[in-house]
Amino acid sequence: MLRAADSDSLRRVVGRYGMRLGAARFVAGETLDECVPVLRRLNDAGLHANTTLLGEAIPDVHGADATVREYEAIVERLAREELRANVALKLTHLGLSFDKETAYANLERIVTHARSLGQFVRIDMEQSNFVDSTFEIYERLRATGYENVGVVLQAYLYRSSADLERLLPLTPNLRVVKGAYLESAAIAHPVKRDVDNAYVRLVERGLRGSAYVAVATHDERIIRHVLTFAEREGIGRDRFELQMLYGVRPALQRSVAAAGYKVLVATPFGPDWYPYLLRRLAERPANLLFFLRNLLRR
Repeated sequence: MLRAADSDSLRRVVGRYGMRLGAARFVAGETLDECVPVLRRLNDAGLHANTTLLGEAIPDVHGADATVREYEAIVERLAREELRANVALKLTHLGLSFDKETAYANLERIVTHARSLGQFVRIDMEQSNFVDSTFEIYERLRATGYENVGVVLQAYLYRSSADLERLLPLTPNLRVVKGAYLESAAIAHPVKRDVDNAYVRLVERGLRGSAYVAVATHDERIIRHVLTFAEREGIGRDRFELQMLYGVRPALQRSVAAAGYKVLVATPFGPDWYPYLLRRLAERPANLLFFLRNLLRR
């Protein structure tokens, strides 16, 4: 399925019909105007949200600058609409793939603008070759005095427990994910059970330490474990939140929120949604069946 993302013919077909065939289940439209009503519906259902402008790595300064302007417009719109929502972004969209200083300067522009509007910015984590630069940029922002920024730990990387210890003195806002990129067994756990165990250890250590933890998973077993752990350890609900993807386990999202926990739904948008859709279809057979049924109904 992931290899299919490179098929030009499949990309053309899905790009032409995909939103009507079911991509809208996972992507909140191609424009910010289409995304905002989706975010509002989530808020009305008792859920928080973040949004991401979908896209691939930006290869030049001009493209990165255009992305900055788009994110500035997004945070302005979220504030103006008074939505319980924030933004998450990839540093390769801001220039990290060709120059770390460019990425830092661009991110600082966005974070500064967001801070002036009372908005939070999450730095997404990407492939392992970007991890060091991402943490360095995050630490530099925090040292400069920015509090409205958070970062991500990927549980499948062996290094993540050491990275957590490195970050804890900053009282960080951390999203913990299992990890979605193809990585070598030399640097990442290849077995799901080991990833799950590493995930739980990171969450528990973060909560026992100084971190605010965004528990990003659809795994009900892990969710139950974390909620039980927090209650047993006397960790307040203001120290963590649950995060899930738009269109994935919506009933679970609502049930956890109804139990009094903060649930944030990651709700991306943008014209370049094709690779994101392919990843969602590859993750769960039910997602692929949903899409194929709609395709066959045409």
